[in-house]
Amino acid sequence: MCGIAGFISSKGLPENATGIARRMADALAYRGPDDSGTWLDEQSGVALAHRRLSILDLSPEGHQPMASTSGRYVIVFNGEVYNHAELRQALGTPDGLSWRGHSDTEVMLEAICRWGLDQALARFVGMFAFALWDREKKQLILARDRFGEKPLYYGMQGPCFLFGSELKALRAHPDWSAAIDRDALGSFLQLGYVPAPASIYAGVRKLPPGSYVVFDTATQRIEPPRTFWSPLEAAMTARATPFAGSASEACDRLETLLRETLRLQSFADVPVGAFLSGGIDSTLLVALLQSQSTHPVRTFTIGFREQGYDEAKFAAATARHLGCQHTELYVDAADAQALIPGLRDVYDEPFADSSQLPVMLVAKLARQQVTVCLSGDGGDELFGGYNRYQWAPRVATWNRRIPAAVRAALASAITAISPERWDGLARLAGSAAVPSTPGIKLHKMAGLLGAQSEAGLYERLISVWPQSIPRAAGGAVALPAGFEALPSSLSFAERMMLGDSSGYLPDDILVKVDRATMASGLEGRAPFLDHRIFEFAWSLPQQYRLGPAGGKLPLRQLLDRHLPRALTERPKAGFAVPVGNWLRGPLREWAADLLDATRLRREGLLDPAPVQQLWNEHLSGRRDWHHPLWAVLMFQSWHELNHGR
Repeated sequence: MCGIAGFISSKGLPENATGIARRMADALAYRGPDDSGTWLDEQSGVALAHRRLSILDLSPEGHQPMASTSGRYVIVFNGEVYNHAELRQALGTPDGLSWRGHSDTEVMLEAICRWGLDQALARFVGMFAFALWDREKKQLILARDRFGEKPLYYGMQGPCFLFGSELKALRAHPDWSAAIDRDALGSFLQLGYVPAPASIYAGVRKLPPGSYVVFDTATQRIEPPRTFWSPLEAAMTARATPFAGSASEACDRLETLLRETLRLQSFADVPVGAFLSGGIDSTLLVALLQSQSTHPVRTFTIGFREQGYDEAKFAAATARHLGCQHTELYVDAADAQALIPGLRDVYDEPFADSSQLPVMLVAKLARQQVTVCLSGDGGDELFGGYNRYQWAPRVATWNRRIPAAVRAALASAITAISPERWDGLARLAGSAAVPSTPGIKLHKMAGLLGAQSEAGLYERLISVWPQSIPRAAGGAVALPAGFEALPSSLSFAERMMLGDSSGYLPDDILVKVDRATMASGLEGRAPFLDHRIFEFAWSLPQQYRLGPAGGKLPLRQLLDRHLPRALTERPKAGFAVPVGNWLRGPLREWAADLLDATRLRREGLLDPAPVQQLWNEHLSGRRDWHHPLWAVLMFQSWHELNHGR
């Protein structure tokens, strides 16, 4: 896990090119605290820079930038290729090849030399973002892993082509002068993140997952990204050859795949642990990891004392049963709130998933003992874990059958009762099946009753703002493209799963985890995001993943083999914090300053009227608007840091 950066100047390298490249990489020092390096090709105007977090081959032989044995290629690389040992064996030791060390970086270079870029990318199993300079063709190639676990930004600024793991690396270049992209701002307010390939800045792009892009120095042209893997193509290929076995046999196959993935991803030259939230995904991974480990697995959990926001007790019970070396830390509101001023720097681009707070806390806790930590991210998208996959198809059916006027009246009746009162009524009901924060969920469901189509319903499901309000930012709203064009042979739930795998997963979930772990110098790994597990999941019949009792049936059945159901059966709860309550209490003054109407009007980026309306309604307790308000607050805080007040 590292940070990469660099530039190509059409006017030739300046005298201080090494210093510029080093400053770009040093802006990412927390991503790679162990080592740094730069490399120049003065004739071609190329500068590459690297910051290293040492995971494999801690010796100087793993130093980057690294040149291939042939001398043709030079690479800076962020991430891990887990099957590097298998690839090394396949490459063997042909004439002229002498392995210098045992890093995966060296294997990647030689694989590209031997097999070519496309075939090598197809054979890499891992998470990666790299920049590869081809000295023969005078081209720079940027590539990103299949799911987008590792970030990569690029774009032209004046005479320079810039790239880096994060925007702060690009901003460190003296030619940086990008302006805020109002269309991207509108998308951010709608979704809570900036969807790829856009970035918050005009002219600067995120490389889409599963693709690579070529910059040719002869033409000074950035070619369109080329896709080497996509969730849609992989899913449809898997469906064309469906799994033919029984549900029990599907569990057997899944266990084999997960065990092999865990074997690869738990290999490192540094201590490895796992996040344990108490949910199905992380619990299953820890159970399998512990069953094939000769020592207690180190597990980590953060607990919150607020009612309805704590799963730490379930994680602790699981860890005791499995025999893990468990560490938990209970935090209060002040601990999480202390992180808020630093979020704008850690996330570097506006980002508004408030579960970033507990993820940062648990990453900081884990880093005290380990350098690599496994997580359960991806299990929901692959195996149908989100509640919306169950009830959104029912809402779509209601919307088709119930007149619009009746739906509008029902929505008004639901929202007439505050979320807090709904929560109180749910507690009086005393049912164990009641989800956490039911009031917020009921209010969100009320907003879905006006959707006119499945595409419109999905748009509302993934939006954090009420309809049309983000357009007050002055730009178009770019929701994840292509949902309506997904094959009709897929059910509505399956299309939502693919939409989430292409948008929400890489642009929200994986951004959240990457930045939070890297801020503590911790490498996060997501075993469910081995593409072979994704392809297996999509080969299963829908009823194997999404049954009447809920999603993730193969994961639940496999977990039953390792843990008593009493430890795992409970309603799904997100990794959430009570931001809505905090905005009415200890965060009120901070929020009021950032949301001040005079300030918004002076900055000229957001219309104060809808923001003030939601802020006043939230403070009154009539509605819970913490999701859209958090998006505005995160943008305002980010803007204050990077563009002044």
